[in-house]
Amino acid sequence: MSDDQKYRAAEAAMAEVTSGMRLGLGTGSTAKHFVDIVGRAVQNGLDVICIPTSEVTAAQAKGLGIPLTDLEKTPELDLTVDGADELGPGLALIKGGGGALLREKIVAAASKRMIVIADQSKRVEMLGRYPLPIEVNHFGLGATAAALGAVMADFNAEGDLRRRLKPDGTPFVTDGGHAILDAFFGRIPQPEALAKALADIPGVVEHGLFIGLCKRAYVAGSAGVDVLDG
Repeated sequence: MSDDQKYRAAEAAMAEVTSGMRLGLGTGSTAKHFVDIVGRAVQNGLDVICIPTSEVTAAQAKGLGIPLTDLEKTPELDLTVDGADELGPGLALIKGGGGALLREKIVAAASKRMIVIADQSKRVEMLGRYPLPIEVNHFGLGATAAALGAVMADFNAEGDLRRRLKPDGTPFVTDGGHAILDAFFGRIPQPEALAKALADIPGVVEHGLFIGLCKRAYVAGSAGVDVLDG
């Protein structure tokens, strides 16, 4: 049921896409459906040029014949469509479960509008149940982790900080060559303040709190697709 809902959310978001657009393509299981739908539309004559937010999405898009560019050649985008790990009040998001948060945030910030597609399980009354991904530089990793631990204590985190590992037990490395530390807050009642505290730590490359970026969300449930505006 959830995968069907993800598809329906992705399908609904296609109403926002028109020929001539510069389009950011998200990463993750829901965004994958959207890229598939865009690929079929391109084969049927849709004229778009796209920027993928990860190497995985780039490979998928290339396989579908979607024209690609980059932010050097195309620094401003019309629209980015992406998924989310959590969707909270005010369309604040937690993203980065797939490890692409840095590129996702860069692409979203370069876009006139960011739209999120999700199934109803991603909607929460308060962010924080999903672990917050934090992308960090390998240099000084221990010091960065200690500083993050202090911020977690300041914000009354209910869990711990863990280095993300791949299924084989080796450390996960992002497309940009960084590590991911997952912070288990449990509850994030002050996402704006937390975002600033995390960004102030040397060694933190980016964090998975997306605040003020998402302008609309298509959320699919058993009764249909809700459209939420920020």
